[in-house]
Amino acid sequence: MNIAMIIAGGKGVRMNQDIPKQFLSIQDRPVIVYTMQAFQRHPEIDAISVVCIDGWQEILWAYARQFNITKMRWVTAGGENGQQSIYNGLVALKEHCAVSDMVLVHDAIRPNVSQEIISNCIAECRLHGSAITVIPCAEAMLLRSADPDSSREVIARESLARTQTPQAFPLEKLLWAHEEAGKRGISNSIASCTLMVELGEKVYFCPGSEKNIKITTTEDIEIFKALLMAKKDEWLK
Repeated sequence: MNIAMIIAGGKGVRMNQDIPKQFLSIQDRPVIVYTMQAFQRHPEIDAISVVCIDGWQEILWAYARQFNITKMRWVTAGGENGQQSIYNGLVALKEHCAVSDMVLVHDAIRPNVSQEIISNCIAECRLHGSAITVIPCAEAMLLRSADPDSSREVIARESLARTQTPQAFPLEKLLWAHEEAGKRGISNSIASCTLMVELGEKVYFCPGSEKNIKITTTEDIEIFKALLMAKKDEWLK
């Protein structure tokens, strides 16, 4: 079974809004609904689990009914940070799923994930046991010096990969990583891919897209609105 585990536990402090950014409404539907619909549409996704900011679970179930997200089967409360939220979701999945099932960990605030990205992620994980969605680094990269407003060092952009989600692993591997992290005192790793690397594991890449944006600022909302309009224009053609 292939499970999309959508992480919606963040409070969105950088957005300076009263409503968590994953629940902000854009063109008559919340951001998280666009995200769930992407996985709902994909034929290889069997189930959806959402790790939700506490207090919003019933609202999320109401959205699932309203927008016909029939694959959503589990909602789990988030934790103090992203690592803890993912672990909470994994523990809940362990009660219902086989450890060999594939879990695609995805940010709720990446609502423009394409069907092709999801397919590539699944295929790469089947082939190599992991799949991290990435895009090339096109900009010149400088390393901040002790003075954060200056630099004396260039980082070769060819050696860098900009990570996105989804990030896929077998459930068993993710559970091992989080339990091992607890033993080693790793408590606030940024993402599943960084956690694996911190534990000495090798991860494999699959292609993402510049359109697979993460909504963290009000400017990102404007970009997402433009992408939605572009999709409508393509349909009109």
